[in-house]
Amino acid sequence: MSPVTAGVLQLLALIAALALAYRPLGDYMARVYSSEKHYEPEKWIYKVIGANPSAEMRWPAYLRAVLAFSAVSVLFLYGLQRLQGSLPGSLGFVSIDPDQAFNTAASFVANTNWQSYYGEQAMGHVVQTGGLAVQNFVSAAVGMAVAVALVRGFARSRTGELGNFWSDLVRGTVRILLPISVIGAVVLVACGVVQNFAGIHEVGQFMGGTQQWNGGAVASQEVIKELGTNGGGYFNANSAHPFENPTPFSNLFEIFLILVIPFALTRTFGRMVGNLRQGYAILATMGIIWIAFTGLMMWTEFAHHGPVPDVAGGAMEGKETRFGIGGSSIFAVATTLTSTGAVNSFHSSYTGFGGGITMLGMQLGEIAPGGVGSGLYGMLIMAIIAVFIAGLMVGRTPEYLGKKIGTREIKLAACYILVTPALVLCFTAAAMALPTPGNSMTNSGAHGFSEILYAYTSGANNNGSAFAGLNADTQWFNSTIGIAMLLGRFLPMVFVLALAGALAEQKPVPETAGTLRTDKPLYAGLLVGTIVIITGLTYFPALALGPLAEGLAS
Repeated sequence: MSPVTAGVLQLLALIAALALAYRPLGDYMARVYSSEKHYEPEKWIYKVIGANPSAEMRWPAYLRAVLAFSAVSVLFLYGLQRLQGSLPGSLGFVSIDPDQAFNTAASFVANTNWQSYYGEQAMGHVVQTGGLAVQNFVSAAVGMAVAVALVRGFARSRTGELGNFWSDLVRGTVRILLPISVIGAVVLVACGVVQNFAGIHEVGQFMGGTQQWNGGAVASQEVIKELGTNGGGYFNANSAHPFENPTPFSNLFEIFLILVIPFALTRTFGRMVGNLRQGYAILATMGIIWIAFTGLMMWTEFAHHGPVPDVAGGAMEGKETRFGIGGSSIFAVATTLTSTGAVNSFHSSYTGFGGGITMLGMQLGEIAPGGVGSGLYGMLIMAIIAVFIAGLMVGRTPEYLGKKIGTREIKLAACYILVTPALVLCFTAAAMALPTPGNSMTNSGAHGFSEILYAYTSGANNNGSAFAGLNADTQWFNSTIGIAMLLGRFLPMVFVLALAGALAEQKPVPETAGTLRTDKPLYAGLLVGTIVIITGLTYFPALALGPLAEGLAS
């Protein structure tokens, strides 16, 4: 079987698995967030945190709860790292430096999981399991809660109430993420992923000496890192490490975990707004972009010319032979079109155009299908922009799901789509203009510029993957990328929740003959075009200086 055929078959198998999970998982999540029943374990949690899960919140209260919980999470994770040297189970590792502890705390709470350290050489069992793994669950649940709040804004009318954040947070964690993670961890252990609390031990001979490895609760952290679109690896090599991702089957299963909740949330959306066809339209838009990016990535990596790629059957540099170009390309697109950031190959070693595809996937806003929760609310914001543009073309007030898109709504949507590009481009410009940050680049020219552009694109979009050629463990990059991650995560949530409140207060508008049908293929095409054009106009000059220049020169 040729490598191209193997890659296509993997993609088809993945699509089939996602299709089988779509309906039951999407309907189940809709029931979870619509239920009024509280399970006993959930009641215990509410008592501990002192929350009333039945109290409805307007958007300012919902936002305050999101920010308060996230701020406490940052402080807790920062303190845990700073005290690591005094904690049991630290494997002899010292406490983390202040700038790196801030960067890591901001990263995991923001669902970014950017890592400027070697996981197996810096973090002990307590920090890995009690700190980082916990944030993998709750940061994902926060994104899902905000998405559900926006969906309620469309579904409700004449009220500003969006539900209860604490209830949404706990249910998302206890009823959705935990059960799937338990099953997924068992599957990964069966595939050969490590799951223990072993200490540091020597393994074999290497270059005349011995290698040292430490074990850990890898499978349980690996499954939620993918399922929650987090991405932080237990080991520095991330999902390219055989302890995290040993076989082609485990590789495909991890890609499935990355995509299953973001895609299924479109079914949840359709179910909660009472119109499944609206969910299918969003699903189609996400699917078109994802398949197009995957096909383009496989083509550029398989077809790259040169003596070495010709012999290897494609651009194999930086890719694991057990996954090949097909498995690596599918993984790279899945992880950058979502907010996952996990890698099973080094994106810096991709072809010029291949590296640009990974970067553009993040710059789209990670909405195809995007992160858990963040992908859905990002796509719904773009849906609002699309109906606004359509309304301008036909000269009538735009409507979406029976809600008028007026001045207030479009201003909030515009602020949402402007925040992340401003962070990416301003921080990139500052890093290139100042003398010190440039010293962290391994490469010069277009590829060196791509390293820095990729780093801030990854941080501000809450992805977490890296181009691998940049030394980001400096005070400048730890601090600025940490700030970009926090602002890139929580500023958009401000506009999303404010928009949700504005929509929930509206009176539904009856559908007429002139109403744009947003559940038809025509609208899905308009939405795809809107996403591509807005992103292209924003990032094209920067992309032209980096990956496009490198790709055209190769």
